[in-house]
Amino acid sequence: MLTALRKIYDFAGNWQGVLKKSVAFSLLHSIFDMFQIAALFLILIGLTEGMTLQIIVFTLLLLIIGILGKIYCSYISDFSQTKVGYYMCAEKRIHVGDRMKYMPMGYFNDHSLGKLTSAVTTTIGDVENNAPSVLITVVHGFVHVVVITIVMFFFDWRIGSLCCLGILLFLVCNSMMQKKSQKISLERQRAQEDLVGATLEYIQGMNIVKSFNLGGNSNQKMKQAIEESRVRNTKLETVFIPYGAAQQFVLRLISVSIMFCSILFYLQGSMTLVYCLLMCVASFLIFSELEKAGGKSFALRLIESSIDKINEIDETPIMDLSGQNITPPNMDIELKDVSFSYGEHQIFRCINLSVPSRTTLAIVGPSGSGKTTLCSLIARFWDVQSGSITLGGTDIRDYTLDKLLSNFSIVFQNVYLFADTIENNIRFGKPDASHDEVVRVAKKACCHDFIMALPKGYDTVIGESGATLSGGEKQRISIARAILKDAPIVILDEATSSVDPENESDLQAAIESLTESKTVITIAHRLKTVKNADQIVVIADGKITQRGTHEQLKMQSGIYADFINIRHKTTGWKLVQ
Repeated sequence: MLTALRKIYDFAGNWQGVLKKSVAFSLLHSIFDMFQIAALFLILIGLTEGMTLQIIVFTLLLLIIGILGKIYCSYISDFSQTKVGYYMCAEKRIHVGDRMKYMPMGYFNDHSLGKLTSAVTTTIGDVENNAPSVLITVVHGFVHVVVITIVMFFFDWRIGSLCCLGILLFLVCNSMMQKKSQKISLERQRAQEDLVGATLEYIQGMNIVKSFNLGGNSNQKMKQAIEESRVRNTKLETVFIPYGAAQQFVLRLISVSIMFCSILFYLQGSMTLVYCLLMCVASFLIFSELEKAGGKSFALRLIESSIDKINEIDETPIMDLSGQNITPPNMDIELKDVSFSYGEHQIFRCINLSVPSRTTLAIVGPSGSGKTTLCSLIARFWDVQSGSITLGGTDIRDYTLDKLLSNFSIVFQNVYLFADTIENNIRFGKPDASHDEVVRVAKKACCHDFIMALPKGYDTVIGESGATLSGGEKQRISIARAILKDAPIVILDEATSSVDPENESDLQAAIESLTESKTVITIAHRLKTVKNADQIVVIADGKITQRGTHEQLKMQSGIYADFINIRHKTTGWKLVQ
């Protein structure tokens, strides 16, 4: 239990002070609770020994102070714990998002979208909604019973001892519950992750479901995930019920024992009538807050497993531990003996390549040969296993990722747009750009006309991943974004693959404007895209098999000449003249 409480406190981060404030006011709440017992004690004295005006006034004063104090302390404590829950989890979500930017892409391959989505939604949601409340309730419950137990010792050590026995038996039951729930909480956590993953997969694959007319048979995986989640959540509750009942039974049994013993002590003459009546009434109050703590403590293991799952992201190595804000003297790129693998699958073996500043490199090769991977290594989406990649003579691992990537504008073949306005999607390349700048680059990228034809123009909100736009429209917006960033190195991953033929010539002009006087690396399947490059490399079988200009390579026997002369469609790519 203490470990779980400590994890909640550590998770609060910058909001630990507010959490302490909430705990402090919950302790004051317990102290104000004692005012009721003190008032009751005075009333009993007055009833047995004679009521006076002084006793009545003092009793009313104690009750008023106690009630007002409890109301104020409850307000501050509850408000503080609610504030901690929302703010600490908001900061954690931002922290996770920022950290993901510095993780190698392998992390996202090894972890499903469902697990990552679950971590920052339902998992953090469990912590957000429960952690501060559980911590405050548990701490308050134990402090409350400890304070009252100490007071009981002042009245009668025997009653105080019974209170201690009740606390001890409660802890035994609670400890058994915590151990039992540890495994179940982890299983429930995994079931929630699988449910989120299955739901995302089903929604993202809806076009396949419709196109193959799968209907009700298509969501079996999601149904199984829902059923598994139901089973695990039900099991979690079922496991807690007997232990929760045992906790309540123990506390009620001790309360009855206190009442019985108080009457017995009075009959034996070892306790006064006032004390006997006080103990009888107090027996119903002693464990009231501890009983609430027991009802909440069942969630501690669930919260602990949720925090552990979120903290796993912090344990993932990041790629920007010792980088420096280096400004490269030039945009020369060089790969020296670069080798790289996806797990056990070897992609490159000892690749050597130089791309002088302000020149164009075209990369061609069969599908799966590693063209996109090579560009990803240059932009440091991955780290090489051996060898090095330098920019301006400095190893890219010596740069901070932010500083390194500020030198690159990248247009991916698979364009991703955010569920936001078109203007904000273009402005993503330069967040402080004005509206006029956005319009200017949109015109260059040949997307101004179709944007203005939309209901709200540049303020039109597009669907997630640009679902409401065509492939060509999304690609042109992506190019506009890259033009706006205006970085000295441009990487184009088949930038015109989804463009309509009638727009291709205009877009080609826009790309020429984008790439003017810059270092350009382009992956292309069309001859017109590569033939004017300063350098062409052909990648196959994990190595560079050919390099040179278009005129040089077409005269050599090999893959490049074969594609030009025979125009034979091979796996994954062809050249179109």
